[in-house]
Amino acid sequence: MQTKEDLKRILTRIDGRGYKAYKDVEGAYDFGDFWLLIDHVQGDPFASPTRAVLRVPQERAKVPPELFQNKTRAVALQDYLTRKFAAAIRAVARGSRGIGGSGKISIDLPGQEVLERTSCRVDEEKVEVRFTMGLPAAGRTILSRQAEEMFFGEVPKIVERFLFYGNLTPAEGKNHVEVVEDHEYIRTQLGQRKWICFIANGSLLARVSGVDERPLKIAEIGTMQPVVFFQSPPEMEVEVETMHRGKIRGMAVPEGVILIVGGGFHGKSTLLNAIEKGVYPHIPGDGREFVVTHPAAVKVRAEDGRAVEGVDIRPFIANLPLGKDTAEFSTENASGSTSQAANIIEALEVGAKVLLIDEDTSATNFMIRDQRMQELVSKAKEPITPFIDKVRQLYQERGVSTVLVMGGSGDYFDVATRVIMMDVYLPKDVTPRVREIVQQYPTLRKSEGSGSFGRICYRFPLPASFDPQRGKRDVKIDAKGLKTILYGRTAIDLSQVAQVVDESQTHAIGDLIHYCAARYFTGEVPLGEGLRKAMADVEEKGLDILAPFKKGDYARPRLFEVAAAINRMRTLKIKITPNG
Repeated sequence: MQTKEDLKRILTRIDGRGYKAYKDVEGAYDFGDFWLLIDHVQGDPFASPTRAVLRVPQERAKVPPELFQNKTRAVALQDYLTRKFAAAIRAVARGSRGIGGSGKISIDLPGQEVLERTSCRVDEEKVEVRFTMGLPAAGRTILSRQAEEMFFGEVPKIVERFLFYGNLTPAEGKNHVEVVEDHEYIRTQLGQRKWICFIANGSLLARVSGVDERPLKIAEIGTMQPVVFFQSPPEMEVEVETMHRGKIRGMAVPEGVILIVGGGFHGKSTLLNAIEKGVYPHIPGDGREFVVTHPAAVKVRAEDGRAVEGVDIRPFIANLPLGKDTAEFSTENASGSTSQAANIIEALEVGAKVLLIDEDTSATNFMIRDQRMQELVSKAKEPITPFIDKVRQLYQERGVSTVLVMGGSGDYFDVATRVIMMDVYLPKDVTPRVREIVQQYPTLRKSEGSGSFGRICYRFPLPASFDPQRGKRDVKIDAKGLKTILYGRTAIDLSQVAQVVDESQTHAIGDLIHYCAARYFTGEVPLGEGLRKAMADVEEKGLDILAPFKKGDYARPRLFEVAAAINRMRTLKIKITPNG
């Protein structure tokens, strides 16, 4: 390993030369208290920035071993340290020095969720952080003096502030880890107690906006904006044990068919959105720290225009005009009803146990046909079996629960097992009143469901579906923001996949698809099985298996969102086999 003096000599030698001479700094350098590894130097100031790694031995970092003694605690600690590294960059780094990204030091910054990441790793021997540096240039001429300021001024100060654990606030780090561990401990209780979700009293569910996931109170402080903290209705209030906070109370949402009703702007969608994001832990202060949802809960919606390939949607749609097949339904431009049917079947195919649905983002004709419409358009002329006639079958036959926001159709009262009414952002259990209404005003609509839900088929992705080539590159896979993946020449649109919450998940999804295609999607392995094998590999070996070099911008996605991405590939080709 070279020394920091070697790095300084190289920078002096290449000063004023063309930008590509920066390649000479690639290598590992001993700075005394830490090692700096420069893995890959960018080709010009406008290219992706230089990848670097900091390693601090534990005898210097002194991170308490109990903070990373198991997987949950390690993920939480690494998330915390990533955030502190980003804060240290903001406090120390000067920023722009020249053109392009010159002078910028960056790390993959997390959002409100706590996810397994590759930006930081802690073990018994070391703390490792992966970050990027924009090496300074004027035009394409190296500015070595400015680079020295970064390497010898800013980086050591960042290390001192962040990687020496004693210089942080130990109580803050401990709390960060314990909040995440308590969240995961509550999750272990959901299945045992037949709950879909637990929401702690005092939770703050409201967000700043639909595009800002921060809690409302932080952004709106000093305004007249009211803030309502969650309080369970007495009939649904339970007590759960945590590892660090003792017993806490809140609302348990039981398995079954759960309706969320109420007037407009009273918090129905806010509650559903909190439940959908509860599949992930959240940082202390988020307000949703103890909103804990079944790990196999999937948000589904109508998605006009999406491509669908080889999905058996006959449980919902059959006998289309002109004999169009729905046993292996394919289209380049799905309607609202066919896309929602496909989204549900695809989620069930890979193991979803809870469906989360909002009527505002659903196809009306997929959700309900009332008595008057049934009188006008006979079932013989209607290919759609509405969701209302399948939702109880899903639960009774397949153990799949549904949480449904419904403000427009009381016909769903007949199939609901529990009804929660939101009133000024507070929930009320109105199930007894709903039973009275059902008795007093019986529905006149006829059920259009058959005797059973229907089959879910295995779908086998064919190898020809996955071509990552673009131009001269054998493999070219990029994430463009949170909701788009460029897989070779194929654009994958994830804009309607609600539970992708971090751009680093999008990076990982693209490379996970390539990993599965190279190893498991031979045409003989079902989609769900191939994904489960890949996710087991990630669990055992970490996200680093997805790339030939160490990347610092992966965050672990769920299997369901990887499947959603594959199902939205317009190049996807499959064969299908019944699965009872």
